[in-house]
Amino acid sequence: MSFLARLQEDLQTAREHDPAARGSFENGLVYSGLHAIWVHRLTHRMWARPGLRFPARLLAQLARAMTGIEIHPAATIGRRFFIDHGMGVVIGGTAEIGDDVMLYQGVTLGGRSLEKVKRHPTIGDRVTIGAGAKVLGPITIGAGSAIGANAVVVKDTPPDSIATGIPATFRHRDSSRETLPAVDPAEYIDPAIYI
Repeated sequence: MSFLARLQEDLQTAREHDPAARGSFENGLVYSGLHAIWVHRLTHRMWARPGLRFPARLLAQLARAMTGIEIHPAATIGRRFFIDHGMGVVIGGTAEIGDDVMLYQGVTLGGRSLEKVKRHPTIGDRVTIGAGAKVLGPITIGAGSAIGANAVVVKDTPPDSIATGIPATFRHRDSSRETLPAVDPAEYIDPAIYI
């Protein structure tokens, strides 16, 4: 895909994901998420050439200073990726992000180890990650999933699931496919009835 076609695809993605988007020209000038993604695409290509890794890191840090979004040049990011509001987003170097993924502000795709191995998450296609969520370690978030705001996810999540909480637990998006454990009916009684 040509540079211009990819640029147009990114602008279209911004229009589709943000109801406040007013037009490609304005979005291209003011959307920090787009700016961070565009710089990342350049630094990722530079990272593939060992002699350009230092300039790639410098350019990535400049983009971080300008946008508030930190994306390591080694991270792999798919097509139609969108970061809404962006400030505070951190994407680690061994993170892998599929197509049609959307992140909100304050999301961290981080590591839980200092070893020089795959330390960051793999995010499947069509995943949405809510504001402030932390996805940590070499885990996999299945395609079509959603992670709630401020969730802390440290275990694999199957496709088409919704993960919420600290630490996050998940359920299937389709409640008819959910299997619930047997629970004591007394747990469902509202304690306020005794007041």
